[in-house]
Amino acid sequence: MAKIAYITRRFTADSREVITKAEAICEQYAAEGYDLTLRQLFYQFVARGWLPNTDASYDRLGSIINGARLAGLIDWDHLTDRTRNLASLPTWADPASIIETAARQYREDKWAAQPEYVEVWVEKEALAGVVARPAERWQVPYFSCRGYVSQSEMHAAAQRIRHIEVHRGAKVTIVHLGDHDPSGLDMTRDIRDRLEMFGCRASVNRIALNMDQVERYQPPPNPAKLTDSRAADYIELYGPESWELDALDPATLDGLIDAEIQAHLDPEQWAADLAEEEEHQQGLVGVAARWDAVQVWLEGEDAG
Repeated sequence: MAKIAYITRRFTADSREVITKAEAICEQYAAEGYDLTLRQLFYQFVARGWLPNTDASYDRLGSIINGARLAGLIDWDHLTDRTRNLASLPTWADPASIIETAARQYREDKWAAQPEYVEVWVEKEALAGVVARPAERWQVPYFSCRGYVSQSEMHAAAQRIRHIEVHRGAKVTIVHLGDHDPSGLDMTRDIRDRLEMFGCRASVNRIALNMDQVERYQPPPNPAKLTDSRAADYIELYGPESWELDALDPATLDGLIDAEIQAHLDPEQWAADLAEEEEHQQGLVGVAARWDAVQVWLEGEDAG
């Protein structure tokens, strides 16, 4: 979407500088195929030393960016809200169109013949869109936990995993990503313990955010939440600072998830199943291209 000015607004020189920097960051990520949430953009400012990591700074950035978008200074497609989306039923112009859509969407379960099975779970719904790219690339289910997983959803997950373990005989791995703070770390433990309680043998691999990644990528810190009942133990181990998963850039998260998924699949089996899937997709494309002839044939069958 082009930059469109809905309002006329004057900005201070300081705000203009923030807008210029924000648009440069957004354009860099857009060139790599990513959009950003406001929180992710904020962490890019903090990481570069342009803003302090405070709620007041976050609110000020949000106000400036909101005004800049309305004034036509920042592309609307560069920033997204991944927690609010319109739902609707799809429609098609004609039967050929739905077959074309089916051909593009046709997938076979390429994990059915794999010795392992993987799911990706992320603490925050706001990062579901980032997780979706590598997960969908490898046809892996992904799940936004929204903090601690509800008992109902955990039980449903356990039943799903047990079915795969028993009927497929596959080794199951849950890949988990969460904040490096008292609750974020404990959530991984909680997932592991409750799946075990429900009779699952699944491994739970926490791939982010871990201390080695904090040391490597140097994301901006936050004070550990002292009101968290787990804060004392956390501070004893890691000190008074904590780090949010959002502070890692999307490309880094993509790479971490992609590498972890690939570590659990048989590439030869995957290639063979992918070739078969593509052959079947082409069959559907052929049906769509010849829909008029198919329809004539169907009418002939009905008449007979």
